[in-house]
Amino acid sequence: MKDLSGGIVDLEQYPLSDYEFRTQCKKKLDQDGVLVLDNFLTPLAIASIQGEGTDNQHLAYFTEKNHNIYLSPSDPEFPLDHPRNREVVSSKGCITTDQIPEGSALRALYDALEFRDFLCVVLDIQELHEYADRLSSINLHYASNGQELGWHFDNSSFAITLMIQPPEDGGDFEYVKDVRDADQGDMNYVLSEKVIDGKIPPKTLSMSAGSLVLFRGRNSMHRVTPVKGNRTRMLVVLAYNTERGISLSESARMTFYGRLE
Repeated sequence: MKDLSGGIVDLEQYPLSDYEFRTQCKKKLDQDGVLVLDNFLTPLAIASIQGEGTDNQHLAYFTEKNHNIYLSPSDPEFPLDHPRNREVVSSKGCITTDQIPEGSALRALYDALEFRDFLCVVLDIQELHEYADRLSSINLHYASNGQELGWHFDNSSFAITLMIQPPEDGGDFEYVKDVRDADQGDMNYVLSEKVIDGKIPPKTLSMSAGSLVLFRGRNSMHRVTPVKGNRTRMLVVLAYNTERGISLSESARMTFYGRLE
């Protein structure tokens, strides 16, 4: 495990090992379903990762696909215009763990024991482990003019992201909290349809370059609005498993990365 002595995180503002700070962060996440730590990364780290992102953007695998809000195959028991089957569009590019430079601040942060311990406390889980495959642990996502992520629920209980470069306009992260209760089997199709139709005003997360965001998206619908302008939106997803030796499924790797290795 690495440490955070390289000036990656502003540890004066965010003392990750401090019990009181960890407790406050956990309380905020439990209450709101989201935690945003602005200026989490130092300016030096932001500039370095932005440079890596720009240099390696040509390696990205770009996809555009239609999907329902559950990110699952359609269900023939429901009509096509039912919220269970209604489709939205998502389009983005992505580079994978093996394409992140060896000396990147992203790798140092991902592997840092202090960071993982902080996440375990705030997320209320015992352990965090990297993915067993070479692609899925650290992903840098690109969204250029017109690209977006459609409304959806996450399959996982939490997401850990870093805003690296906001776009000139658009590219807003919008969400509606607690639309469903997946664990109880309550899909709440009525409310889901209202969100899709724009009848429920969503909340918008303000994220500047260097922000760390923890989000619980299993029951909260969320999307990223279309990017506007010439500056590419760059966002890093740090993905961990609660068990050792787990790989992302082959079907998911082919969908998101266009390859298995």
